[in-house]
Order: sequence, then C-alpha cells, then structure tokens
Amino acid sequence: VAAEQDAHAGVKKVEAAQRVYGRYSRWCLFVGIGLASFIYSLDASTTYAYLTFATSFFGKHSLISSITVAQSLIIAVGKPVIAKVADVSSRGTAYVGVLIFYVLGYIVIASAPNVTIIAGGIVLYAVYVGLQLLTQIIIADITTLAWRGLVVSLVSAPFLINAYIGPNISAAVLDSIGWRWGYIMFAILVPISLAPLIITLLWAERKAKILALLDSPKPRSRSISSQRSLRHGSMIARLLRSAEQLDLVGLTLLGFAVALTLLPLTISKNVNGGWKNGSIIAMFVMGIVLLVMFAVWDLRYASRPVIAPRFVRNRSVVCAALIGFFDFMSFFLTYTYLYSFVLVVKPWSLVNATYFIQVQSVALTFFGILAGLSMRFLHRYKYVLVIGLVIRLIGVAMMIHSRGGNASDAELVWTQILQGFGGGFAAVSSQVGAQASVHHADVAIITAVVLLLTEIGGAVGNACAGAIWSNTMPANLEKYLPWLTDEKRAELFGSITLAASYPLGDPVREGVISAYDDTMKIMVTIATVLSVIPVLLALAMPNWYLGDRQNAIDAADLTGRSVLEDDSEDEDEP
Repeated sequence: VAAEQDAHAGVKKVEAAQRVYGRYSRWCLFVGIGLASFIYSLDASTTYAYLTFATSFFGKHSLISSITVAQSLIIAVGKPVIAKVADVSSRGTAYVGVLIFYVLGYIVIASAPNVTIIAGGIVLYAVYVGLQLLTQIIIADITTLAWRGLVVSLVSAPFLINAYIGPNISAAVLDSIGWRWGYIMFAILVPISLAPLIITLLWAERKAKILALLDSPKPRSRSISSQRSLRHGSMIARLLRSAEQLDLVGLTLLGFAVALTLLPLTISKNVNGGWKNGSIIAMFVMGIVLLVMFAVWDLRYASRPVIAPRFVRNRSVVCAALIGFFDFMSFFLTYTYLYSFVLVVKPWSLVNATYFIQVQSVALTFFGILAGLSMRFLHRYKYVLVIGLVIRLIGVAMMIHSRGGNASDAELVWTQILQGFGGGFAAVSSQVGAQASVHHADVAIITAVVLLLTEIGGAVGNACAGAIWSNTMPANLEKYLPWLTDEKRAELFGSITLAASYPLGDPVREGVISAYDDTMKIMVTIATVLSVIPVLLALAMPNWYLGDRQNAIDAADLTGRSVLEDDSEDEDEP
C-alpha cells in the first residue's frame, strides 16, 4: 500500500474532507446521497420494462440476453476503472464522469432507429453502475464498521417506495408517450438529482486544499527532480503516469478477456455451425488466453495493479468475490426471462407483472436493513451471511416447481420473497466482511473487485440463460406447436407481445406456455446447484469484529489518523 501512495490521492482527499465537514455540510452530503439513491432506484424500477418493449418494437425480443450481456461486460470492467479514477483523482470527479456517460447513453437509446443503436446506448449507459459503486465507496469512507451495514442498506430504502411507484410510471409511459420518452425523462432527472451530492463533494475537496489539509504523496523511488519533471513535463509523460496509476494495461486485458470469453455463449446460436464454427472457438480460447495474461501482468509486473497480489491472498476478499460471482450467476439464470415468462403464463396486467418483478427487490431492501441492524448489535457479519445464503438456496430450489405453467400466484411470489430475504442478508454482510479486511486505501478498489466478479457472474448467468433460451426454445415451440409454420414460430420466438396477444386457453398460447415451462426449468435447476457453492464459501470466511474503526486490521479512524496515536497524545498532555 505504501508503494502506491501516489495512486491514492483521492483517499487522502476524503480523509481531509472529514475534517472540513460541519453540521450543515454533512447534512448536505447525506441528503445528496439520499437523492442519488432515490433516482437510481427509480431508474432500476422502470427502465428494464422499457428495454423489453424496445426490443420487441424492432422484432428482436430474443436479443435481450445479448444486450444485457454486453451491458454486464461494461458494468463489470467499468467498476475498477471508476474505482481507480476515484482513488487517483477524487470521488467528486468520478461522479461527474459517470454522469456524462449516463446522460449520453439514454439520449442514444431514446433516439435509436434500430436495435443495434439501442445496444450501443445501453453500453454507454452501463457506466451508470458507477453511481451505485461510488455511493458504496463514499459510505465506506464516512462510516465505521459497526454502522456501515445499516447505512449501506438504508441507501437502498427508496426501493421500498419505488417498487410501487415505478410500475405505475412505466405502465403509464408505455401506454401513453412510449418507451423512448421513458429514457428521456431520466436523462433530465438524474443530473438534477445528483447535483447536490457532486457540489458538496467538490466543495469539501476544494476547501481541504485551501486549508492545506492534504499531504503530498511521498515519491516511491524517483528523485525529487524526477518527480518535478514528471509533474511539469510533457503531456506524454503525464499520460503515461496516469496510465500507470490506473493500470490501463491490466484494465484493457481484463476487458477484452471478459468480452471474448462470454460473447460466444450468446452468439453461437446465430452463427453457422454454432460451437463447431472455428471463429466461435477461437474467440473463446483467445478470451481465456487474455485472462491468463491479465493475471500474470497484474500479479507480477503492474506497479499499481487492479488486483494486487495481497488481494488474492486475502481470504475475505476472495470468498466474498466468489460468493457474489456464483450468487449472481444463479440469479440471472432465473431472472433474465422472468418478466417475459409471467407475461405469457399469467393473465396479469403490465402493472401487476411489474409489481411481481419488484417483489424480490423490495424483499432485498427490507431484509437488508434487518441485516444491517443485526450486524450493528452482533458486531459480527458471518452469522448473517450464512443464514442469508441458506434461505436464498431454499427460495431458488422452490422455483423448480413454481416455474410450471400451473403454479399458483402465491407460490411464484413466495419464491421471490425468500430469495430477497436471503439475498438481502448476504449482499450487505459479504460487502462489509470484505471491506473490514483491508486498509482504507484499498476500500474503493476492493469494493470494485468484489462487485467486478459479481457482475461477471451476472454476465455468465445472462449468457447461459441466453444460450439455453436460444438453443431450446425454438425446438420446444416446434414440439408444442407443430401445426404452425416455421415463420410463425419464429415470430412467436422473437416477440413477447405477439405471444401474449393470444388469450389463455388458446392452443397457440398454451403451446407457448409449455415451451416456456420446459426451457425455464432447465435454467432453474442449474441455478439451484450453483446456489450451494456460496454457502460453502461463506463458511470459510473469517468472522471479523465490527467495531468503531474504519476497518478491522489497523487502528485508523475516518480521518486516516491512528486511534492509538490519538490516545497516546492525550496521555502525554499535562
């Protein structure tokens, strides 16, 4: 950590800002976090419905998985980039950059003339996850371990409201002005909502600088004259220094490795020969090779790596990252086509179908708050983590039966409640456990690394769901609707609105339901098996004490000063 001080200037600014905030400015910070969390949750509660109808508008509903895989790739690779920017520059600067990508992405989607442009907009918009990541990082900056789980969970509280507001908004938008205006609304609302938080962060950083509260990072090995030449040298020298601090080589290798490994899983069905096609195999093999190259580069050669060797040796970080990976892989296997499934299988309105999709988010939020309260008084996180993952496993296993076309409404809802219960406990506790095991300088990148593996797991789950859907659904439609032409079955496969337009009891609608049933059960069975792995990993994690310090391994407070040093200074005073 000491050898990377010049790559942690943003952390120093945060610690200096802790000495700048007064009562009113601190309230402005919390209000800003609240507004950012509210608009983020409102976005998540509405825009996913717009994507379903946007793809169906162009007759490309089956491409949802491919688009969401591309989105997951950007989200995954973008996390360490955003964390690095926040560490090297500042939290406020990172927020501004994320906001620009967010607005541009939604403008592109809203004006898209075809599904390809929508995919491009989704890729730009995917950087929006930086809003969530930066909020989590700031909370870790300003809270002690004892309170962190509760504050993290309270930030998600707007989902309890927006889960009910969101469906009504999305349904009203879709029924009246259309999905394009749904995206335009957020391109306007998000910058307004983030303004208080960004202004407060930038103000605190500037005031800390004016008051000379920032310590200049010590040079690693270069002489003072060499440092000056870099500071005041050519633009090329500055860019090279920034590239070194951000580990652009590692980030580039990681991005291409993840993309080339996962994309073949979703495009194989649309390529002649599928997995027998040499291009598909070459793409997948190249992805694995680049992943190995990334590991070698970061663990042996990078001076300021994305994934430092000390992280790989940290049992808490490794287990938390793998828990997130397998949990999200399991989740997206069952969730990617869930909205389409209920629209076809159940006679629900758009509003009720959207309410159902939000059940798990509401449960995640509510039980996440309970998890935060539990950790506040237990001062331990492992008990909460293990219990949560076991409950989540039960919820996923129940879905094997509830995915059937004859499943009751109550049975479907309970599977979502149980998954939300367990997921809420697990998400909060695993994050706090990972953050407790590192110094403050590593909190941002560790949070990003854990979420990186989590998002990659989601991308793998999405890709697997898309591969299963693309490779089984056409055959199932042919099995249950043999009297239809190939062209008609292709239309049913590509458009959810066409499939749902037939009334329940109609032979075509019933055949589509049976096809959905067979395909979804494959996804859920695999998801259940995968859900066992996180439970075993949780048992291997150390049970850190959650006290009144920034982390569990040193004596630093929120300003970066040692608590032991402060105590000794007090004892020396007469």
